[in-house]
Amino acid sequence: MKLDEIDIKILEILQKDGRITNAKLASRIGISPPAMLDRVKRLETSGVISKFVALVDRKKVGIGILAFVSVSLAIHQFSSMDNFVSTILELDEVLECYQISGDNDFILKIALDSLDNYSDFIVNRLTGIEGIQTINSTFVLKTIKSNTAFSLDASESNDK
Repeated sequence: MKLDEIDIKILEILQKDGRITNAKLASRIGISPPAMLDRVKRLETSGVISKFVALVDRKKVGIGILAFVSVSLAIHQFSSMDNFVSTILELDEVLECYQISGDNDFILKIALDSLDNYSDFIVNRLTGIEGIQTINSTFVLKTIKSNTAFSLDASESNDK
């Protein structure tokens, strides 16, 4: 989908304030509310906007452990990778999963309330996935920067 300058401005605003009303968004961009609604719906329908969410402070809801876990598979066949991916999709503790290049095959972002529960998760759930060769955990000690907004250049449009 080709994004024009108005689409990019809409995305920049929505990334910072997903709760802005359609009327306020339209006013800030300088188009009518019905036209704004049509544009936002088009951005959603095309998948440019994948969803609207509330960002929760993990510590305030009792999530004390945040870890990045590197996983290497023993066998690099489609069936082994498919099995790993389908199992990971079912684990609520895994917030994000990326297939990566380099020494490891996947990196997972995992959140749990305590080190005991993290240990239980690794030992009883993650290591039980067939085909895993190695698991390496890295714990977050302090979050320096956590941003959910992509930097969009309003002077260039995208074909994505």
